[in-house]
Amino acid sequence: MENIDGVLLVDKGPAMTSHDVVAVARRTLDMKKIGHCGTLDPMATGLLILVLGRGTKIQDLLMAEEKEYVGTIRLGENTNTQDKDGEVIETREVPDLSREQIDEVFQRYTGEFLQTPPMVSAIKQNGVPLYKLARKGQEVPREPRLVHVFSYEILRVELPEIEFKVRCSKGFYVRTYAHEIGNDLGCGAHLSALRRTRSGRFVVDGAITFDELKAGPRSDVTKRMLSLAAVSRLRGA
Repeated sequence: MENIDGVLLVDKGPAMTSHDVVAVARRTLDMKKIGHCGTLDPMATGLLILVLGRGTKIQDLLMAEEKEYVGTIRLGENTNTQDKDGEVIETREVPDLSREQIDEVFQRYTGEFLQTPPMVSAIKQNGVPLYKLARKGQEVPREPRLVHVFSYEILRVELPEIEFKVRCSKGFYVRTYAHEIGNDLGCGAHLSALRRTRSGRFVVDGAITFDELKAGPRSDVTKRMLSLAAVSRLRGA
C-alpha cells in the first residue's frame, strides 16, 4: 500500500470531537500518522484540516494561521461552558438593543486584546487539561492570552440572537468572545452555534464531509487530498 502524504480538508459535523474525525480517517485510510490542525468543539461544525504522513511536519505551521468563523450568540443566558452544551447558570432580561449598541460592543473586541481561556478548554495546567478539572467542579486561575480580531461582521440581529462572522488569530476562543460581548451588553450570553469557514488559505467549501470520509473507500478519499506541493503553492510558499 502506497504512502499517503498531504492534507485533507474535512467538513466536521456536530456532536463529534476532532479526535473522532481523526480516528475515522485512520480507519478509512488504514494509517496511523494523521493529525489535525486546531481543535473544534463537539458543537462546532466546519473546516478541520487533517495532516497525513509527512504532512504532519507542517502541522504547527498550518495551525498558526488565522481563522474565520460564523457563529450565533444567544443573549440572556450565561452557561458554565460559555456555549450551548453547558448548564444555564444565570438568566437575565435582554434589553431592546439597537444595532448601534451591539456594533459598539463588537468594536471593543477588535485588534489586539487579552482573553482569558475558559475552564472548559484543552489548555493544560501541571499536565492536566483544564476541562478535566472543570468536570470535577474545580476552577483555577488562567493566564490571559494576547489574541487578535482582524475583522468582524454582524450578519443578523433577531434578539435574543446575534449572528456574526469573525476573522481571528490562533488561540482565540469564540465562546469567550460571545460570553464577554453578552456581559458588555448587560444581559449575559453564550455561543449557540459555530462554524469554521476558513483557516489560512483553506476554505470549507468543497471539503469532504464526515459521512464521505467514513464511507470511503480509501481510493475515493485520497483523490480529495491535497499533495504537499499543492499545499505549498496554495500558501504561496
